[in-house]
Amino acid sequence: MTVRVGFLGAGLIAGVHARSLAASGADFAFAGAYDADDARLAAFASLTGASVCSSASEVVAGCDAVYVCTWTSEHPELVALAAAAGRPVFCEKPLATDLAGAVEMHRTVTEAGVINQVGLVLRSSNAFALLRHLVDDPDSGRLLSVTFHDDQCLPVEGWYDSTWRGDAAKAGSGVLLEHSIHDVDLIEAVGGPVARVSGNLAYTHARPGIEDVVAATLGYASSAVANLTTVWHDIPERLNDRRVEVVCERLWVALEGDWVGPIKWQRAGSPVQRLRGSELVDHAVELGIDRANADGDFIAAVADGRPASPDFGDALRAHVLVDAIYRSARDAAVVDIPSPGSGSAEVR
Repeated sequence: MTVRVGFLGAGLIAGVHARSLAASGADFAFAGAYDADDARLAAFASLTGASVCSSASEVVAGCDAVYVCTWTSEHPELVALAAAAGRPVFCEKPLATDLAGAVEMHRTVTEAGVINQVGLVLRSSNAFALLRHLVDDPDSGRLLSVTFHDDQCLPVEGWYDSTWRGDAAKAGSGVLLEHSIHDVDLIEAVGGPVARVSGNLAYTHARPGIEDVVAATLGYASSAVANLTTVWHDIPERLNDRRVEVVCERLWVALEGDWVGPIKWQRAGSPVQRLRGSELVDHAVELGIDRANADGDFIAAVADGRPASPDFGDALRAHVLVDAIYRSARDAAVVDIPSPGSGSAEVR
């Protein structure tokens, strides 16, 4: 089955997904696309061969699956449009500008029974897969700490060719929601459920409602502790960098770079080991933990009529954590997190 894919939003992220689809080997075809910016839409159509549509409804009517790649405030309405038509939907992260919106979007796709996937694409990283494999190895012992550093050039104008991430009405808020929702998702993927959080925010660029520095402590249910620092800065040559250091009872591991490392680790009585690039990917393949192309996975799920992953439920959990950190910073309080699937966070 060739899956006809429509795009709502034709900017930078839509182009990233289009290239990823083309590289995935999936059996798909570009259908229609719509964007409020005519120049962006024309450029996307030229890149992909997609038909230029005059409305979101026209895109949805002419495709088998929909990508929602607009600014965040538009996601709920467009996902609802796709779901009402019974179309599988891939939505960029974050789902919505706040937790309530994410809850409603999860309800929408669940009640409609449509296949859904979210752009938490770092779950497809072989580098993070190897990190998790090392931490999960029984020889590593109990997890003790995770230190997560994320810095990115302020994503307005420049390489991003947009300004909407600096507008709280469109983005919801700043670096934590728009960017580091990836990070809180990975923090739970590495260490299991988070039970409590505390956070601090700063607004150094003086953009209303757009925080650009966040420091958060996340306490795992296991009693391990994670610390997250995420920053938007003004170094255009440094687009984005993530560094993660994990200490277990009998393992130290450090990862630099989202996708291909390098990753270094050491166990008691052993020298430091190091992998990067193709060697890292080859090792993941040997271990059977290599990750497939996330966009290709979505198309395969649609073709097979099976659930996709990560789905809106996974994204909702990340929204719960993000919302709790914001409330902690606002109220100067520790926020308790319910176990996955049990409801909203409570302030103590």
